[in-house]
Amino acid sequence: MKSESSHTLRKPICLSVVIGLCLCARGALRSQPNISNDGEIQAKAAESVKRVRMEEMTWPDIKSAIEQGYRTVVIAIGSTEQHGPHLPTMTDSRIGDELAHRVAIKLGHTLQARTIPVGCSRHHLAFPGTLSLRDETLKMISLDYIDSLIRSGFKRIVFLPLHGGNFPIVQQTLKEVQTAHPGIEIIGVTDVTKLLDCLSAGSAEFGITANESGSHAGESETSIMMALEKDLVIKERFAPGYVDLTGEKEFKTMREQGIQALTKNGVLGDPRKASADKGEIYLDRLTEFLIQEIKQQSH
Repeated sequence: MKSESSHTLRKPICLSVVIGLCLCARGALRSQPNISNDGEIQAKAAESVKRVRMEEMTWPDIKSAIEQGYRTVVIAIGSTEQHGPHLPTMTDSRIGDELAHRVAIKLGHTLQARTIPVGCSRHHLAFPGTLSLRDETLKMISLDYIDSLIRSGFKRIVFLPLHGGNFPIVQQTLKEVQTAHPGIEIIGVTDVTKLLDCLSAGSAEFGITANESGSHAGESETSIMMALEKDLVIKERFAPGYVDLTGEKEFKTMREQGIQALTKNGVLGDPRKASADKGEIYLDRLTEFLIQEIKQQSH
């Protein structure tokens, strides 16, 4: 009799446990995001493309932008290296990031991928704080970027290697990779001479010589950083560095012996005439130059 009543009681208890588990499971399933059916998320993301820096966006916003025709992506490759006694080591990366952002906006239907902040800077390693990648490392990073961005759905990938040491390896890498992705446009603005000529021409309008404008921490680059990061520019340390002609011979010396073979303070140019107002003008000119180069290379 005892065992019979225990058995009778066990049935409703078991039944209530099963019902409870079913209700919990239904509640848990209801609370999970429906990844496969993301129509509602996409509809909200499709309202507008409010920003172009992908690191500031969510994946639904990026997906929605690509579906709306944002099939071009631009990536700056900067450096973390000495820029004389007056500019921070982030200079190339900061300028590159800003230019990539402006280019993305002006090109239209373009997003900006995360800037690569370290480049090939062996010739600056005599100065503390410089970080440098091996050529093959930068090549592999660039290839990984390309593979990732193609998987996201981009059809045109643009590299801006805005540091002198990056230009040769990026140029070589992009030539090699084109055949591997025939349906994708992979281009880069890799003519460092044209870039420096653009900066020198801007400085010349203010009566500043090409040697003063310089190719590294001189007037032009210092002006741009004053426009972007004035609190990080130390005016009290403005001093000329190497201000003679810089040609293939000098670049060869830097590659083989390091920049310290030409300049003790790490500057190529003279920053003393720099100003934020000029920096804004140089940024506009560089943006237009980069856009023209991209359009010339596009199919």
